[in-house]
Amino acid sequence: MRDNARLTEGSHLAAGVGRHDTGRWRCHWNLEKFHGDDTSPAATPFEVIEREGNLLMYGGVAALWHRLIGGSTVTAFDAANARIGVGDGVAAVDPLQTDLQGTNTVRKGMDATYPQHTDGVDATAVVVTFRVTFSTAEANFVWNEWGIFNAASGGRMLNRKVESLGEKTSAASWVFTVQLSLA
Repeated sequence: MRDNARLTEGSHLAAGVGRHDTGRWRCHWNLEKFHGDDTSPAATPFEVIEREGNLLMYGGVAALWHRLIGGSTVTAFDAANARIGVGDGVAAVDPLQTDLQGTNTVRKGMDATYPQHTDGVDATAVVVTFRVTFSTAEANFVWNEWGIFNAASGGRMLNRKVESLGEKTSAASWVFTVQLSLA
């Protein structure tokens, strides 16, 4: 008689000691809406939308892996290149998409000091934060979609989310913050 053993992700080893891969993409984001252009820490937003979730795009994942192994032909999602894009598109999210789907779209560069990441070996080191402030003069249309990009046009779209966020007008500034983690 032959004894066979097989070990797979999630299999149990020995006496009840379990092993499994816990890696998971997470996205936490919020949108703060302010009257006028005052988005200072002293200002109070008139509305805050806070949610979880989005979908990674194949091109965005490929860009992450490319940069991880030292590649340089794909632009980094760094302070010089990262953008949060917003649009009025309502088409369902598909991981093959390379851009927002709306007629009206705007990609805006990061606020000063963003994106932010603290290197280390504990749980705080698994988060990167992107933040953009859209002034009263920018992106004044209905917001139904958003994504993170590595270029002002073209480039790679890391992720995309479709959700009605309201209509931005020239009477308001909106601050969009996205926290991504992989752990």
